[in-house]
Amino acid sequence: MHVHQSCDCVLKQRKLSQDPHKVRDRVDRNLEDSIGREVRAIRRQRGMNVSDLASAADLSVGMLSKIENGNISPSLTTLQALTNALNVPLSTLFLRFEDKREAVLTTSGNGVQIERAGTRAGHQYNLLGHLSANTTGVVVEPYLITLTEESDVFPTFQHDGIETLYMLEGEVDYRHGDRLFRLTPGDTLFFDADAPHGPEVLVELPVRFLSIISYRQSR
Repeated sequence: MHVHQSCDCVLKQRKLSQDPHKVRDRVDRNLEDSIGREVRAIRRQRGMNVSDLASAADLSVGMLSKIENGNISPSLTTLQALTNALNVPLSTLFLRFEDKREAVLTTSGNGVQIERAGTRAGHQYNLLGHLSANTTGVVVEPYLITLTEESDVFPTFQHDGIETLYMLEGEVDYRHGDRLFRLTPGDTLFFDADAPHGPEVLVELPVRFLSIISYRQSR
């Protein structure tokens, strides 16, 4: 049995494009930013470049660029011209700004114990939080998983999305596709959940880890 160890050399060399500490402009500019992001997103969905949309809305390329970047407050007439060119209701441009941003606190020991499809004997799942439909288009399900019995550990889990495991306690050989990873406390495994995956050998019980599953929101 070959147990693969991960290598973080790629992560050290890769520069992430998003700054998690970035602070947005003052509150009175958030509406402009929100409208600009919506215009850009819809334009791209329509397969239009900046010149295409500017021409269809009878705007200059420079003006459209400023709108998409949130640098100006477009007039109602300009917004109507844009939505007509994009063939969407005017209200569409304000949806992201008006949406509420949710947060869920689950205090210690109060996660909801549930049964997921494929749950086996000795596999305990505690859902740590859930957000309803949101503007990101992504659903995230965080679980605290506890394995206490050495039974039914062969991997048959397979589902859409991306999954992240973070080991808290114990030791397990975790299968992903044709690879086997030895996980100990502090280890993280990040993978495409469409491949068959799951705990194959429970080396040291109990095993506890966080599982965070992310997948595209249903429309």
